[in-house]
Amino acid sequence: MSREQQLVELVAADGRAEGTATVEAAHRAPGRLHRAFSVLLVAPDGRLLLQQRAAVKTRFALRWANSCCGHPGPGESVVAAAERRLDEELGVSAPLREVGVYVYQAADPDSGRVEFEYDHVLTGPFEGSVHADPAEVAETEWVAPDELADRIRRFPDFYSPWLAGVLDVWRSAAR
Repeated sequence: MSREQQLVELVAADGRAEGTATVEAAHRAPGRLHRAFSVLLVAPDGRLLLQQRAAVKTRFALRWANSCCGHPGPGESVVAAAERRLDEELGVSAPLREVGVYVYQAADPDSGRVEFEYDHVLTGPFEGSVHADPAEVAETEWVAPDELADRIRRFPDFYSPWLAGVLDVWRSAAR
């Protein structure tokens, strides 16, 4: 089954489950609010791992984003889904913990698809080699949080529309 035909969990504004839809249906304009996750891996020196989304992604292709993101299946643990996607996308594992939620809606001007996500922000320490799947990830980079915030402000179109909010949630939890 293609990723676009997999099911996601639709949610209410407070995060309560309210049914299911395919990935494709949930991202068709105007978008349907659904559960997602964004992971920020942190190096011992405090830098964050970013990925440039692969050119074949149906939403925000070639934009820089957090370490990994995706959707848990209906009823699936967010942490378990995020750990699975870390392995699939980056070939890594890390202990993850949730630090908050970021709700956003953004239309991709290139594909017409819409992200409308109740995004669980997770973080974990990581030190080691990344073995990115080229079907998922074009490139990776480690960057200091302050430098990342500055880059997002100066060049917003180079970054996924959720990255600034994910960074804000992560920074708030780190204080």
